[in-house]
Amino acid sequence: MTAVATWPARAENWLDDQGKGAWIAAMVLGFILFWPIGLALLAYMIWGKKMFGSSCSKRRNALHAHHIKASSGNAAFDAYKSDTLKRLEDEQAAFGAFLDRLREAKDKAEFDAFMEERGRRRDAERRAEVEQG
Repeated sequence: MTAVATWPARAENWLDDQGKGAWIAAMVLGFILFWPIGLALLAYMIWGKKMFGSSCSKRRNALHAHHIKASSGNAAFDAYKSDTLKRLEDEQAAFGAFLDRLREAKDKAEFDAFMEERGRRRDAERRAEVEQG
């Protein structure tokens, strides 16, 4: 009885670990095999907040955060782990800032090219008006 009762929970946990794509694939397969199964999965994804609202990975992230904060019992290793995680967080923040600057530079270059093309088009229109007039 318990094995039968736990397989839906195991399937849900497995789909959560795989992410939203797995939930969507399961729903599509459910529609292909027998449409009420697909419909039931769609309803569960919507009202169970699997598709909209909270993401499937929130539970996984909470578990990951718990494992990060958990002490190993070895103070030296915990200090090393803390320093390494801090360094990685700093590098991630620096990389994010770099990507932001890169996007801003790309946006500025595209805008400058647009304005230059627009100016050339206006100059060409003015020359055409002068030649006609």
